[in-house]
Amino acid sequence: MTVPGVGPIVALAFISTLDDAARFKKSKDVGAFLGLTPRRYQSGEMDWSGRISKCGDRDLRRLLYSAATTLITQVKKPSPLLIWATRLNERKGFKKAAVAAARKIAIVMHRIWRNETVFDPNMEGVA
Repeated sequence: MTVPGVGPIVALAFISTLDDAARFKKSKDVGAFLGLTPRRYQSGEMDWSGRISKCGDRDLRRLLYSAATTLITQVKKPSPLLIWATRLNERKGFKKAAVAAARKIAIVMHRIWRNETVFDPNMEGVA
């Protein structure tokens, strides 16, 4: 995978955990499968979202968080993904930005795996 911040270990763990690219109809479902989406509590008029659900593979979630941390702190080559993550870092804080970037990286990795393409840093739909 050629996504910034993602190395061979993260890519191998991602592919081995998901096992089949056609398993998910939408790439957005990968974030929920890995537990990188907020929990929802809805009852009557109450509706709040909490912390991430943490369902799914814990090790892959840690690796994606590490890749997102690398993206935010180490990657110098500009891309819409990096710009989006750094703006989110300034607004929401580092940890929330890293979790959101990890989810976005998982979505991008699934999309390029499913389409059998390489990462294009100038993709319009990323940020």
